[in-house]
Amino acid sequence: MVKQSIYGLTIDQLTEWLLEQGQKKYRAEQIWDWLYRKRVTNFSDMKNINKECLQLLEEHFTIQTLKQSVKQESADGTIKFLFEMQDGNLIETVLMSFPYGLSVCVTTQVGCNIGCSFCASGLLRKNRDLNSGEIVEQIMKVQQHLDEKGNDERVSHIVVMGIGEPFDNYHNLMSFLRVVNHPKGLAIGARHITVSTSGLAHKIRDFADENLQVNLALSLHAPNDELRTQIMKINKAFPIEKLMAALDYYLERNNRRVTIEYILLKDVNDHVEEAKQLAKLLQDKRHLTYVNLIPYNPVNEHIQYERSEHKDIMAFYDTLKKNGIQCGVRHEQGADIDAACGQLRSKQIKKNQARAI
Repeated sequence: MVKQSIYGLTIDQLTEWLLEQGQKKYRAEQIWDWLYRKRVTNFSDMKNINKECLQLLEEHFTIQTLKQSVKQESADGTIKFLFEMQDGNLIETVLMSFPYGLSVCVTTQVGCNIGCSFCASGLLRKNRDLNSGEIVEQIMKVQQHLDEKGNDERVSHIVVMGIGEPFDNYHNLMSFLRVVNHPKGLAIGARHITVSTSGLAHKIRDFADENLQVNLALSLHAPNDELRTQIMKINKAFPIEKLMAALDYYLERNNRRVTIEYILLKDVNDHVEEAKQLAKLLQDKRHLTYVNLIPYNPVNEHIQYERSEHKDIMAFYDTLKKNGIQCGVRHEQGADIDAACGQLRSKQIKKNQARAI
């Protein structure tokens, strides 16, 4: 029997389970203290938990479900981890260093079915969703790496932008957010957490109704339906008009700024004309949106796409600015270690397949 990750339980769920087992309610906070503050990796290290309770935990749960397979370190300090899960599947997690703190990018699915034509994550179709414990454990593994360095550093920010579409794994995503944000857990502030979606309009509405302080980012990448459908097949199901209506609903409910992600692809979506169209599309919500212009990280399997020229990136930026749109160009990190999300996983799977032949 594959045991459930204890990281997958919110504190309320753990409390309820302990009470059902005849244990005291306060044990939940003690266990969470050992997990998230002291960060033990074995139940036997929980010194103030009685033997009966420890035995129950051992029988029903596990702390470690991820095993580090590869670790790549960039010259800029970015670290990309490739983790192997209990079923043998591989996932990527990335640690990035910024002036404002240490940020971790987590994966929510094994593979991706969204099918963006420029993306390395979608090279391998979705195998399954990650459960909430597997998502939380990515943060824990990175934090334990920081603990081992002994510099008293902690993960301060989270971006849910790794492999997969987070809103396609909505239930596990929400459990993950409640664990990492809880003051007795990792206590990472909601405003330090960003969830990125490729545009599942109905889930944007659901997320709006959660009334969280968690940031939302929308991967748009094109200002009109023809172009967006060409590079993102998800646009057939959720065209821009439907997407903008969902975004309006989110903004009305939360009054929180949304980041619009826009990958610049040479001679595809990087012309001044597209910048003008994007400015017009966002004009009525310009005070609550911020456009993040992203230089493309080339992927071997997508040779039809190239990085935009610097002059074209700046012309796009200037056009948005002149039209009153808040925007910036993303600072690159990890360019020397398979920068595009999903590249490391894809390469490792190919290596494993080659060895098996």
